[in-house]
Amino acid sequence: MKLIVKTLIGLVVAGILALGALTLPVVQTWLVVLNLPSFPDWPDPVRVLGAEDEGKIYFASHSPFDLQIILSGSRGVETTGLGHLTFPAQNSEAPLPAMVILPGSGGIKPGREHEYAAFLNKEGFAAFVVEYYAPRGLNDETNYLIRTGSVTEYDLIADAYSALKLLSTSPRIDANRIGVVGFSYGGMATRLAMDDRIRLALAPDHRGFASHIDIYGPCFQKLGTKKTNGAPLLTLRGSEDASNDLEACAERENELKSLGVDVEAIVYDGAGHAWENTQPQFFSEQSPYIEGCEWNYDEKGVPLVDGERLVDYEQDATRPERIAARLRLGARLSDCVKYGYLIGRDEKTRGQAYADAARFLHAKL
Repeated sequence: MKLIVKTLIGLVVAGILALGALTLPVVQTWLVVLNLPSFPDWPDPVRVLGAEDEGKIYFASHSPFDLQIILSGSRGVETTGLGHLTFPAQNSEAPLPAMVILPGSGGIKPGREHEYAAFLNKEGFAAFVVEYYAPRGLNDETNYLIRTGSVTEYDLIADAYSALKLLSTSPRIDANRIGVVGFSYGGMATRLAMDDRIRLALAPDHRGFASHIDIYGPCFQKLGTKKTNGAPLLTLRGSEDASNDLEACAERENELKSLGVDVEAIVYDGAGHAWENTQPQFFSEQSPYIEGCEWNYDEKGVPLVDGERLVDYEQDATRPERIAARLRLGARLSDCVKYGYLIGRDEKTRGQAYADAARFLHAKL
């Protein structure tokens, strides 16, 4: 009963927030604060990994929420992150390369993140699957709009760089050969994390990720990146995945190429979205995506569409105020929000994507 009531409250709040201009910002913020769970009280995070450390790992991270916070020099709310570290079955005397794995907006899915970690282990890489909802008090029962409105791509990026720093302390991992791979929401974060301003803000004492793999990450955000750390990028997309505007993705990839980044872009003919998931492939009519809007950012990290600010808060806004503003974007971007794309298990594409990722990593990492 408690779970049902909580779910109903979440749906009501999400509905009210989606009304946008019809609800006063102060009321929206109050509703967010009322419904938002507290960050969990977890064990103290691990600061340095020992040779025996693997499995569930609590690590020190932050929740910046948006680019504006990161570029301001602040890291946001201190957060105890959660990840799952695995190694190849065969022990190695030499330190191993490793990959940080960022899930999609639906969280960790059967057939995807942990299975990808197992695939990487078989290829000789350590793998660290990041769980980014639970550390911020959210779970599978939380309304999807609340989840994605409360945990942003920049929170994922903060977790990724925190994981990078932690993995670099392990005697079993080569600190100079740690890459990052993300799916959908996580793929977008993986690509955005290439901006060297972000590395300097979140991990100034580390050279950064040695490789990036963006697996069907949306491409509507243009950060105005002027410098990366030079690491290569592999992108994997499906020709029938409407959530990936292939023209916009090519523009993002060409922008990185112009900065000297080695970009390999692969589009699988006939493939949709989330081809690793165990759920059978189908056309998901209610799945939202953004098309026809390009988000640009000013020098302070404020997102703009057609020259107008997407958010109405100032630098000192609280996290609940920022969450409420993000949830109001549905009304402001109504012309750009579309619905429906092909999603689910595709064995042929899954196998080819695994092979392409293995080839890329063995060559670049």
